[in-house]
Amino acid sequence: MARLHFDPESLPVDSLGGEEPVSSERLQANFLRDRFLHPPTWSPEITVERLVRPMAGPLTAAAVLVPIVLRESGPTLMLTLRAAHLNDHAGQISFPGGRCEQYDASPIETALRETEEEVGLDRRCIDVLGTLPEYHTGTGFCVTPVVGIVQPPFELTPAPLEVAEIFEVPLAFLMDGKHHQRRTAEFQTGSRTFYVMPYERFFIWGATAGMLRNLFHLLRA
Repeated sequence: MARLHFDPESLPVDSLGGEEPVSSERLQANFLRDRFLHPPTWSPEITVERLVRPMAGPLTAAAVLVPIVLRESGPTLMLTLRAAHLNDHAGQISFPGGRCEQYDASPIETALRETEEEVGLDRRCIDVLGTLPEYHTGTGFCVTPVVGIVQPPFELTPAPLEVAEIFEVPLAFLMDGKHHQRRTAEFQTGSRTFYVMPYERFFIWGATAGMLRNLFHLLRA
């Protein structure tokens, strides 16, 4: 099993992203839909992480759903706490998703299928807006982030062998550069700096935070 050799929460903060927050108008459903239909010219910040360990083969294709939930109090982002016994990213915060299978017609299909399997969210509740740039993780995955709007009410049933907890974070908190920390750790392949977005008792970092930074840049552009 691949396990972290360090505690990311104990690492010192190198710096902050520090950018101004995305305006509340840009976090609403109509703007989000238009932004993916008519994307501006923009550049993702991170698309390839430094590998955690040398890879023996090609990257594994995967897809995740970035579920934006339209709550009356404001949009939130649904995330999962992965079960502690999993081989990859055990005990970490992640989007619902997983490896692409041969029978999946597209990364979008992978994201919807995996979301149903992991958290029990019916795909009929999800309005897919589009995708963010592919993200190559330090653990050897090529991930396609699929962004979708989720309209309550809906029911969730976490898969007990994969998901320890499902929770939501206000989208406004995550789309504020003042909450984006940079920290650095040493791996077999060298040092790697990554983003961290602590929220209450949840520690969002690594690939999940990196993909959120790219959503942040798309919405700010």
